[in-house]
Amino acid sequence: MSADQMSVGEMLAATVPMARTLNLEFLETTPEKAVVVLPDQDAYHNHVGGPHAGAMFTLGESASGAIVLAAFGDQLSRAVPLAVRADIAYKKLAMGTVTATATLDRPAADVVAELDAGQRPEFPVSVRIQRADGAVTGEMTVVWTLRPNG
Repeated sequence: MSADQMSVGEMLAATVPMARTLNLEFLETTPEKAVVVLPDQDAYHNHVGGPHAGAMFTLGESASGAIVLAAFGDQLSRAVPLAVRADIAYKKLAMGTVTATATLDRPAADVVAELDAGQRPEFPVSVRIQRADGAVTGEMTVVWTLRPNG
């Protein structure tokens, strides 16, 4: 399968070793929303039997990256997306399978307009991490940039 035939999730799984290591499942990747699942795996549990904080961070960061690629994939010939900083809050005990849902906090058109103006835009992506019962176990914000090539 060529890169232009791969889904965003397949591309991330193929190019980001950590996403493969954690067996992340990319359920939805659109410019409006990305949904990524971290299956329940003993190898990635913490001392209380739930997913390790590092695994949950990687889940959230991966969901944010998926929406960035879905929203700005058409800009890759002129800019590279890079995470600038991230903040995560662990709200409740996570147990079992957890799901991260990412959304852009700025209109993609505004970000592209800044890139068109010769700027290096920064934009936040919000991520909500939930258990199977719907309880929110974590909230994360990842600030991304599109660094112009050259």
